[in-house]
Amino acid sequence: MTEPKNLWGGRFSGEADAGFAEFNRSFGFDRRLFAADIRASIAHCNGLLGAGVLTTAEAEMIRKALSGILEHGTADSNYFEKWPQEDVHTFVEAHLVELAGDTGRKLHTGRSRNDQVATDLRLWLREAIDDLDQHLRSAQGALLDLAAAHREVVIPGYTHLQRAQPVLFAHWCLAYFEMLARDRERLLDGRRRVNVMPLGSAALAGTSYPIDREAVARELGFEAVSRNSLDAVSDRDFCVEFLSAGALVMIHLSRLAEDIILYSTTEFGFVELADAVSTGSSLMPQKKNPDSMELVRGKSGRVIGHLAALLVMLKGLPLAYDKDMQEDKEALFDATDTLKACLDVTTTVLGNIRISEARARAAASRGYMNATELADYLVRKGVPFREAHETVGRAVVQAIEQGVELQGLSLADLRSFSEVIEEDVFEALTLENTIGSKSQTGGTSPERVDESLSAARTSLMH
Repeated sequence: MTEPKNLWGGRFSGEADAGFAEFNRSFGFDRRLFAADIRASIAHCNGLLGAGVLTTAEAEMIRKALSGILEHGTADSNYFEKWPQEDVHTFVEAHLVELAGDTGRKLHTGRSRNDQVATDLRLWLREAIDDLDQHLRSAQGALLDLAAAHREVVIPGYTHLQRAQPVLFAHWCLAYFEMLARDRERLLDGRRRVNVMPLGSAALAGTSYPIDREAVARELGFEAVSRNSLDAVSDRDFCVEFLSAGALVMIHLSRLAEDIILYSTTEFGFVELADAVSTGSSLMPQKKNPDSMELVRGKSGRVIGHLAALLVMLKGLPLAYDKDMQEDKEALFDATDTLKACLDVTTTVLGNIRISEARARAAASRGYMNATELADYLVRKGVPFREAHETVGRAVVQAIEQGVELQGLSLADLRSFSEVIEEDVFEALTLENTIGSKSQTGGTSPERVDESLSAARTSLMH
């Protein structure tokens, strides 16, 4: 097979500079669009048949050749290495012409690489979102499994990284489940705007051939066709939306990683990562490092960076298509790879983590984390909350001076702050009551957490 000419070479008599040709080439990364390009090309072929541009025999020849190209490319990765290509579209067309001769040259009628690549990219991203949703579901499932296996474990809840109030460990797991649930919603909502077909917009002005765009869209599974050809070939909002949603996924994974990293330290000691997801030190034999979670935390910046790069690339572009937009693909592809890898590693970590129930409970029982419970006790006795808050603050000071928790103060000590305090205060200050009293929807009481676990399981089935 001879090396193909550029798809745009008729206007040029001189040769492209070798350095520029390499700089301009995108085949090294846009070959990922290979299957999407074949699929869209077959649909376009059928559109040309319907428009009377191709005969039935010509359309059949083109479809057969394209199917053969897809089969070879899927089965043999070396298929892509036979000679340098400018892009995947050149690659496919060159092979098509080799197999179908001049009939293959007719396929590009009424189509530009501008609407071709936009269509390919939307087809690819639509499938990537569907695949990514499964990775998110797996991570959510791992969180639910971890929560269900440790329903009785209590940990300190924090604000400002200071001990605040005790919560069930399962409640902590469910917090991250909710974050990932919103991530899935965002991605699936954005998928609706991905699922609009630009094919038929040609370079920028639309096509003069009577191609039934709606029929082509139905064949490709698009829900709608683009309404403005200028916008269709230059729109990368769907890429920005995806990267924005992806950046939020990574932020949530990074926050989860940070919690696990902190909780696995000797200072916290609530969890231990299994050997399967940890590494050691080349110098210090005793070390067990949470590299898996540190890498997830670090890679969040990578996806955030891709979002920023795409926004900056787009901000000053005039209508319609500009070559700058070639930069969208590497950002999109790498972000997708990073998201999947980080979700998979996080899922593995969650399935290989040990919880120190005694250490966590001990931490949740110290640090005056039942102070708000004492204030609520006073409120139930008729004390205005602001007064109760100040009263408990003074009680905490005395407890600190005595070196005891609030429940370690005597009844006489407590009554010195408020005469409404009675013997039942000690029951109110227990860890079980502090957890169990948070019984409204969304709270950390065992009943509410069990309900949330059940609802979360159900949601994953849909």
